[in-house]
Amino acid sequence: MELKNQGDYEIDGTETVAEGADLMVSILTLGPGQSVPWHYHSEITDSFVCLEGELVVETRAPRAVHRLLPGGRCAVAPMTAHFVHGLDGSACRFLIVQGVGVYDYVAVGGQGGPA
Repeated sequence: MELKNQGDYEIDGTETVAEGADLMVSILTLGPGQSVPWHYHSEITDSFVCLEGELVVETRAPRAVHRLLPGGRCAVAPMTAHFVHGLDGSACRFLIVQGVGVYDYVAVGGQGGPA
């Protein structure tokens, strides 16, 4: 997988579990108040699996709020803006699988919260 832009935000941890030509699997840890701000990817799908805490994945166009408990999962298609955070700003940990294509992080509309 080609990494084009990984975004400019800080989180407590990122651990790459597996990486190949067409797939990357990572574990991300968000501390209290941390988030992955609104963004989208041109080519890849993000697939989320909550590991600890309660993970919230918000999307727009289509507008949806996915609240994931440990073991819960959802996917966000390419070109769909999404915002990832812990419920009410709490800490959480999740697995993210990013599929085929060039990974680009395209920021949209502010740093967090509904957009």
